[in-house]
Amino acid sequence: MSSVLSTDVNATRIPPDLVGSEAVRQADISRGTNQAGVRLYNERLILSLIRRHGALPKVEIARLTGLSAQATTVIVKRLEADGLLLKGEPMRGKIGQPAVPFALNPGGAFAFGLKIGRKSSDLLLVDFCANIRAAIHMPHAYPTPEAIKMLAQSGVVDMLAGLDDGQRERVAGFGIAAPFELWNWELEVGAPRDVLDQWRHFDPQGEIAALVPMPVLLCNDATAACAAEQFFGQSWSFRDFLYVFIGAFIGGGLVLDGNLFQGRRGNAGAIGSTPVPQGGADSQQLIRSASIFTLERKLVAAGVDPSPLWRSPQDWGDLGPTLDEWIEDVTTSLARVILAAHALIDCEAAIVDGAIPASVRARIVARTIEHMAELDQQGLFLISVREGTIGPEARALGGAALPFLANFARDREVLFRAQIQGDEPC
Repeated sequence: MSSVLSTDVNATRIPPDLVGSEAVRQADISRGTNQAGVRLYNERLILSLIRRHGALPKVEIARLTGLSAQATTVIVKRLEADGLLLKGEPMRGKIGQPAVPFALNPGGAFAFGLKIGRKSSDLLLVDFCANIRAAIHMPHAYPTPEAIKMLAQSGVVDMLAGLDDGQRERVAGFGIAAPFELWNWELEVGAPRDVLDQWRHFDPQGEIAALVPMPVLLCNDATAACAAEQFFGQSWSFRDFLYVFIGAFIGGGLVLDGNLFQGRRGNAGAIGSTPVPQGGADSQQLIRSASIFTLERKLVAAGVDPSPLWRSPQDWGDLGPTLDEWIEDVTTSLARVILAAHALIDCEAAIVDGAIPASVRARIVARTIEHMAELDQQGLFLISVREGTIGPEARALGGAALPFLANFARDREVLFRAQIQGDEPC
């Protein structure tokens, strides 16, 4: 994933049960994005399989889905005609007719992703293969609704100008990844009370939908990062996993039976609110021991400049023993939370990512595994703890994934709505 444009500038919520609904898709169609409109269940299934495997010939698609060769050919041809698939070079060297692989067409669809963060916000234009076509980075002391609206409106105008007419018709939507109830985090965000009160009365979906010519979706920022890992990352081999994103505030998400699970209020997997022991009978929420803002405070107290935490998430430099102390706090608490979630959900894996350097992420995963081994796990099956594969851009990329999930991902409800008979997902 490469960034084409990176610029520093100074500038919705649809309920979870409506994401991918008929109303949302009809809105897409009415705006002329027919290639990014309704996909029948088997079309979505084939697109998902090709996304996971990179490229597949029709014979392999038929084997994996259980569809007949004829049905597979018809669907693949339709997806190719719609511009969503590209035909590759024949694979020679085997007995019989050379197999022709089909891959996703990067230009088959586009989506915008907006991340609203504590110290910075980002707007991305992403293609169907998760390549970042354009990006705007907006640092700020704290986010304000007006600055976010300016970023969304001016950014979309500039980025759409870089697409031709055919590409603009393939924009599937605009996804927002934002912390829920931002106004409740006065101490952590560091914004004046009156600014936080603006967020209490600000409707991101409605306000931004009035500014951009496309459907708008909203998701909790950590859940959106989970969507990026599920849709664009390398964790698809796990059908059930708990996702952990270590940002300014630690958060999480859930994938159950291969599908992003948002919960009744879109806040499933909100592990930051989990109480963890702090010694004796005391406890506090995970967010207060395993978030980057906690590390920032430790660095300030130690007389160390914390600005690298926000300026360069890929490289924090040498933060000394304060970083070691923070990693120990994070992993001691995180080990308990992962095991508690595993006891309830029986997940295959816990995936840990964040707006942190890859080296720090590796240390956190390794130390979490060590702490888990010290805890009583009687009655629990072994859970795999792995590093995420997206990194600091996961939340913004997850915002962009929301329109793709709504329009192109596997959706069991499509199967029953369309009353398609026969093939179940593999």
